[in-house]
Amino acid sequence: MKERILNYILQHGSITTWEAFERLGCTRLSEYIRQLRLDYNITDTTVSKVNRYGEKVYFKKYMLGE
Repeated sequence: MKERILNYILQHGSITTWEAFERLGCTRLSEYIRQLRLDYNITDTTVSKVNRYGEKVYFKKYMLGE
């Protein structure tokens, strides 16, 4: 799964928890990101969106750094 996540980031530029779950079937993205950070410069940013209930929600977006 770790390699699948890395490949997804390389192909798409970033990954979010929702993308990991929906597209890769991964429910433990933060753990795999922790493992990838041992060998790669994985950076993150906090993204906010409005959910279906009109509430502002926050989540992480992970990408490969320089």
